[in-house]
Amino acid sequence: METYKNFKIFFLIASMVGVLFSGYMSGVKFFSATCAFGETCPLFLGMPACYFGFAMFCLLFIFSIILALGKWNVEYLAKVLFGVSLAGIIFAGYFSIGEIPLLWQSGFGAYFFGLPTCVMGCIFFVIIFIASVIFKKRIKADRE
Repeated sequence: METYKNFKIFFLIASMVGVLFSGYMSGVKFFSATCAFGETCPLFLGMPACYFGFAMFCLLFIFSIILALGKWNVEYLAKVLFGVSLAGIIFAGYFSIGEIPLLWQSGFGAYFFGLPTCVMGCIFFVIIFIASVIFKKRIKADRE
């Protein structure tokens, strides 16, 4: 059985879901100048935050493909997945904080998915981050 096969599949699927989710939001914003689900559209450096989320999910997906293909050092890739997902948590978490007051005022019905899209993105990053921590620990245990 291939080494770390389950991790490789998980990272591919989770990052692909993130790419599709943030890509849809970015595409709608880019082509229609409106937010995909009628939410506020936070800006970062003058551009919609979803563009940056899309870029981070693309990085995670690219490095997941490289991991699945076995082209680079597994320890290095685990660190990259860890770092990018941590950056995503900080980024999406920052914008999620601004959405919390509206969530408390209007409830879950105020959002298409029941949660703000920034929170949804943050959840994706947290899931990938937790998996990367477990992955790093598994690699370390296997090396000992």
